[in-house]
Amino acid sequence: MTSCLPAVRSAVRPWLEKFEAGDCVVVAVSGGADSLALAYAMSVEAKKLAINVHAITVDHQLQSRSAEQASKVVEQMLSLGIATTVERVVVNITDGLEASARSARYEALNDTSLKLGAVAVFLGHTHNDQAEGVLLGLARGSGTRSLSAMAPHNGIYIRPLLTITRSETESVCDEVGLSPWNDPHNQDTTFARVRVRTQALPALEAAIGPGISHALVRSAELLRQDADALDEWAEREAAPLDLSDLDCNHLAQLPKAIRSRIIRMAIYAAGAPSGSVTAEHVGAVEALISAWNGQAEAHLPGGVKVGRISGRLSLLHD
Repeated sequence: MTSCLPAVRSAVRPWLEKFEAGDCVVVAVSGGADSLALAYAMSVEAKKLAINVHAITVDHQLQSRSAEQASKVVEQMLSLGIATTVERVVVNITDGLEASARSARYEALNDTSLKLGAVAVFLGHTHNDQAEGVLLGLARGSGTRSLSAMAPHNGIYIRPLLTITRSETESVCDEVGLSPWNDPHNQDTTFARVRVRTQALPALEAAIGPGISHALVRSAELLRQDADALDEWAEREAAPLDLSDLDCNHLAQLPKAIRSRIIRMAIYAAGAPSGSVTAEHVGAVEALISAWNGQAEAHLPGGVKVGRISGRLSLLHD
């Protein structure tokens, strides 16, 4: 059987080569096959470049044996010569379990990486995660940015395995003797992402034919290019504006794709929680501009209210 290890190492190497000898980079390790394969490849490639790799595993404390799993991650990282920090977090359920756990995880990664002086945090998202993300974006109906899925590089975060499949990371773990953890949440169909993975994508493959995941990811890459260009345009338009007090006539003269982005920026600037704004929320504000007939103010996530007063949009936070 052909080894998948060269492909994973080749995916990681160019990103590490962007840094200098002595730099510290973090790898987030859940204990699943994707993050274990990533950690292994980094342990090999970083050594050649004299880059220091430090692992962080986040114990969400949502399962009875989560501490035991974190200890197993530490042991496996030790076998690779990687020091590991275990961050135990309390997940406050404010926006569903998945989203709340994600927020707690990223907060822990941000804080610990800063303490370590890390120049980057490597995440183990794969080609499969991209395809799943595109379908979830379609279900939310929240536009090109959502459909473009995850960026390979976003701030301090790097996702080098977006061209690598989950089966390839599992193969790497088998090849190098690492033991992945199968998170029970990954089989819990109460989560939308699990239903997409176990039901929707297999059904599409059966109905339309193989290659659906690859087609979704290719579409996401094209949409990301479009979304990046539109976002840059919208940011230029928004730069001189007061996002809490917007002129409806000025907004009405902009293309709707740009106007909707400015509306979204304004809602978040007013205090809506990250990731909470949907197409329906933007549409409610859009109606205050393009379909004005004296309607009441729009009530949005995070206690944000938007009303039209004397031809201007006023954004307030309760």
